[in-house]
Amino acid sequence: MSLIAASDLVKTYRTEAIEVKALQGVSFDIAAGSFSAFVGPSGSGKTTLLNLIGCLDKPTSGSLQVAGVDVLNLTRRQAAEFRGQNIGFIFQSFNLIAVLTAFENVEYPLVMVQELRPAERRERVLKALKAVGMLEQKNQMPEQLSGGQKQRVAIARALVTQPQLVLADEPTANLDHETAYMILRLMKQMRDNFGITFIFSTHDTRIIGEAEIIYTLEDGCLLRREEREKANVQSGEDRAAKLKAL
Repeated sequence: MSLIAASDLVKTYRTEAIEVKALQGVSFDIAAGSFSAFVGPSGSGKTTLLNLIGCLDKPTSGSLQVAGVDVLNLTRRQAAEFRGQNIGFIFQSFNLIAVLTAFENVEYPLVMVQELRPAERRERVLKALKAVGMLEQKNQMPEQLSGGQKQRVAIARALVTQPQLVLADEPTANLDHETAYMILRLMKQMRDNFGITFIFSTHDTRIIGEAEIIYTLEDGCLLRREEREKANVQSGEDRAAKLKAL
């Protein structure tokens, strides 16, 4: 079953002097439960695609469905609500809030988007931190954490809303070799345990080597799709039960 269906996506950025086509008629389908990557050089359109899938931007033309929703017709408020309920984000620079503890960073999207009682928020945050092995560091500030620990907290923050989809933009770029592989193994474990779909934007060969489906982009065009291994797709009921346990 396709979680994401894109058809003929075009994204054009215009200034007074120039027009840049970031995407030129890109079409693809991504199955639920997959571990996929958009790869290509800088400026190939990888991050633009993630922004469209994540409802952070809209294409100039084309169609895009995420989790069965035509996201192009959502208002700004509806898009924000959809992101909060369905999509988690992991960034290259971790994007942790410096003045908040690890616990508070993970809790933040629940406070901002979802109306949960404090006790429910706390329980969900603690479970997310435990899932990524960061429960003992819950009261530490970001400056007290290593790069790998920061990214683990970022993963917990992405998972705490119990999303169907996690978008990761160059998540290993600031990590050493060993830590990067540890983070990738953790993400695959999260996919296998909870059926979450992971999509990466990267030119990191470490992620490319671990991705099961690879979409190669160049100059805003999709050159090819390579499938290395069937993704471990959970049934909808199985996924929902496991996410509830998180």
